[in-house]
Amino acid sequence: QIKKIQALAAACIATTLLTLLTAATAEEDGANIGFMIVIKFIQGAVTALIPPGLNSISQGIVGSVRMTKQVSMNEMMNHFGTALIVLSGSLMAYFLYPEIGSLFAVSAIACTGVLVFLSMIKPEAIDHNAARGLTETSAAADDQSLGSLSKYQLTNTDGSIPGVNKPKDQIQTKPSFNFGFGGQQTNAAVSGPKADTPLQVLRDPTLLTFIVLCFLFHTANGTILPLVMQTLAIGEGRIGILFSGLCIIVAQVIMVGSAKICGDYSSLYGRKPLFLVGLFSVSIRCVILVILITIRESSGSSHLIQIAILSTQLLDGIGAGFFGTMYILVTSDISRGTGRFSMTLGLTTAAMSIGGTVSGYLGQALAQDLGYKQAFVILGVMSLVPALLYLFCIPETYIPPELSAMGSIQEGDEEEHDKTVGDTAAAVKSEMV
Repeated sequence: QIKKIQALAAACIATTLLTLLTAATAEEDGANIGFMIVIKFIQGAVTALIPPGLNSISQGIVGSVRMTKQVSMNEMMNHFGTALIVLSGSLMAYFLYPEIGSLFAVSAIACTGVLVFLSMIKPEAIDHNAARGLTETSAAADDQSLGSLSKYQLTNTDGSIPGVNKPKDQIQTKPSFNFGFGGQQTNAAVSGPKADTPLQVLRDPTLLTFIVLCFLFHTANGTILPLVMQTLAIGEGRIGILFSGLCIIVAQVIMVGSAKICGDYSSLYGRKPLFLVGLFSVSIRCVILVILITIRESSGSSHLIQIAILSTQLLDGIGAGFFGTMYILVTSDISRGTGRFSMTLGLTTAAMSIGGTVSGYLGQALAQDLGYKQAFVILGVMSLVPALLYLFCIPETYIPPELSAMGSIQEGDEEEHDKTVGDTAAAVKSEMV
């Protein structure tokens, strides 16, 4: 378990160092653009380790049955912290303009805070099986939280919850490196729960569809914020920088509320309604941006139009805010019982990162060749694809804990019934002989 904490800390340190290296070595007019691209590739690879590491640790502490509230809280703090950092950086840039290199010190300060809080997590508080999604509750959870589950779940004679906890002598505590070749099979009744092989996980059509959805969503949405920032900042000097920072701050503040809503209501109404709200909000945002840019082109720029364009970031807070929380929860739902939560979250996060990379190039190319208005039209149409894909092709993935437990109890009753029938048949056969 301690490796999870160390890996996450190392990824945070490496990301910060690469950010500082970028600020220190960047040259005017893109003179060393090749070196910058290499740094960004490395930084992207390192940064991709953070979401699986953070959420694996979270699930290892609270278990998947309490993951909805925990992910919501994590995302709320993530967005709130981002808003504070961007606000600090924007104010520094405004007052230091045009010498703004020192604002990158904010990154180092934030990284220091991350390391301090990571050091406060005790390795023994992380249940490795729960972190992988192999079991639904964490053996490291306190007795009070376990008692709250027992209100509606029967317990076994060993104190475990049917279908959730397993006796400790049946829990696999070491990672599985079996990739699924050779068709090996194990007897779960004898050796305890086993993680699915990566090939078994990749055969899940729901997971594969969701990975494609994550890629398509970020391909359409990833570049919208930079394009909005450009429409506000170009030719505006230090005021433009302040508007650019406000674009991020407004969205991040709304994302705090979006994460809260996801945590409170996704376990009541399921994942799908809230996720669809986030997905379709991107298209609505693009339509509004097209209208506002059309007005600006016909009547000229004004502070009122600039503020109206900035206000579209409210929808970014809904779209990206709902998506950022819900994609983790849906991934946890899909991977429940497989023992491959980190792997599946890594796949969905990688799809998002690749989509964001493609989006950055696509958006800038569209804006340069066709203009900002046409770019938003195309991106708005593209954003409908993942929304419709989720609406028609992905089922509701959330299963309430009480229904999961009832299913496990029913399976146990069937096994007991089969055993009873078998024993009766054997007794009748013995008497006949």
